[in-house]
Amino acid sequence: MDKAQKRELVTALNEVFSDAGVIVVAHYSGLSVSEMTEFRSRAREAGAQVKVAKNRLAKLALEGTEVSGIAELFTGPTCITYSDDLVAAPKAAVNFAKDNEKLVILGGTMGETALDPNGVKSLASLPSLDELRGKLVGLMQAPAGQIAQLVAAPGAKLARVFGAKGQESEAA
Repeated sequence: MDKAQKRELVTALNEVFSDAGVIVVAHYSGLSVSEMTEFRSRAREAGAQVKVAKNRLAKLALEGTEVSGIAELFTGPTCITYSDDLVAAPKAAVNFAKDNEKLVILGGTMGETALDPNGVKSLASLPSLDELRGKLVGLMQAPAGQIAQLVAAPGAKLARVFGAKGQESEAA
């Protein structure tokens, strides 16, 4: 990799570190290419991205960002998983780490807050933004459904009374 390519990579990583809502740093030592490809694919499905970069370049990219506190995590073979959604990247990394013990979560950051591995796992256990929206819509629809049932109930009662009276007059 020549100097121009390294500069481009540092600039791209700097943008990632500046813009991402959450970043998870993990060791991927021992993962095969197919396993790493599977990890990238699962992360993409969850709404996150995975990048592998040289530690020295990642540390250069961290300089001047709010998340520069995670620089000490970049030792050995590391990869970063990041997303704008605060739950997507931790969820993708933790779920893959459950299936494959070769991926070891070192920590991460959420905004300016540094996270240890337990903090990343806690974030992963939260519902995603889409799940929260679904629950909120469900909660908002429940009272409307109950109101509709209450409004329809008197009409249904009247119909049953008229039906009963009609059957009485036919029987007589």
